[in-house]
Amino acid sequence: MKILTNRRVKRLFIQIVLCIWVFVLLSMAMMALKPNRAAIEMLLCLIGMGIAVLLVCYGYFREQNRIMEDAAAQISQYISGDHTARIECNEEGELYRLFHEVNSLAAILNAKAEKEGRLRKFSQNTISDISHQLKTPLAALNIYNGIIQTEADAKELSTIQEFSALADQELDRIETLVQNLLKIAKFDAGTMVMEKKPEDISEIMADVKKLFSFRARQEGKEIVLSGSESFSFLCDRSWIVEAISNIVKNALDHTDKGDDVRMEWGRSASAIRIVIKDNGRGIHPEDLYYIFKRFYRSRYSKDIQGIGLGLPLAKAVIEAHNGTIEVDSILDYGTTFTINFLIPSKL
Repeated sequence: MKILTNRRVKRLFIQIVLCIWVFVLLSMAMMALKPNRAAIEMLLCLIGMGIAVLLVCYGYFREQNRIMEDAAAQISQYISGDHTARIECNEEGELYRLFHEVNSLAAILNAKAEKEGRLRKFSQNTISDISHQLKTPLAALNIYNGIIQTEADAKELSTIQEFSALADQELDRIETLVQNLLKIAKFDAGTMVMEKKPEDISEIMADVKKLFSFRARQEGKEIVLSGSESFSFLCDRSWIVEAISNIVKNALDHTDKGDDVRMEWGRSASAIRIVIKDNGRGIHPEDLYYIFKRFYRSRYSKDIQGIGLGLPLAKAVIEAHNGTIEVDSILDYGTTFTINFLIPSKL
């Protein structure tokens, strides 16, 4: 029997059997010596045997409880961050087989964590290296392009000015890409520090609107603010502005002249909600699952020059503030982004 492979279980069975044999022998001896009091003597022997069996079982289960508590303590240490914690499993039996499997699982998780850490570090270093390498030529190109635009005569060199303006747009796109890559690399590495303090939500939304007011006027679009009240929100202001700005930019990219982008906010007993919606072209159902994936570009996209990092960065910032973001969209009717931040309860 597999259950008897454990020496403690085997010892328990032997001790119980010995108690029974001692009771039988004592009973037989009492019956032989004092047959007239055999019933009383047998009762006393039975009580004695019961007490002995209970003491043996108590000792066994106390030992088992100690083993389980030690195992639970090692598991708690592992969960707390001590990845060297292991359960002792030098005995035979099914319980120690379970402990061995738990130790094997811990070793597998450690190996996986180390591998992911190396991959993350490699990714972080690669992105950082590429971004830093791009910064220098970008700065030089911006300077050269500015000189070309300044020195070019509009009457004689209109073609140069036209292509210089196009080059300037592309330089802006590359600079945005570099900055977003650096920010995402910091999030991946866990080195991004959030300096949270109470901020007025209406002021944050007004700042975002101000960033895009000129573009909205140029494109014949409107940004509308609609807040139920002004209240404080514990956050890192610059990062929240960055996240909401990326969503508003996405909305402007997918709207046409005459459309509008609405920014609404409100607060309930348990959460702060921010809603950004537009009445633009909408997102194809096939793309909804992927819009927060990095560098994702829809095959239905035509003239939108996105780089696929704005929404993933917004999601990372929102989640760093213990928030969630959801999207709902209908083709040719518009898109709605809903952000929820839980308000910590006071116990």
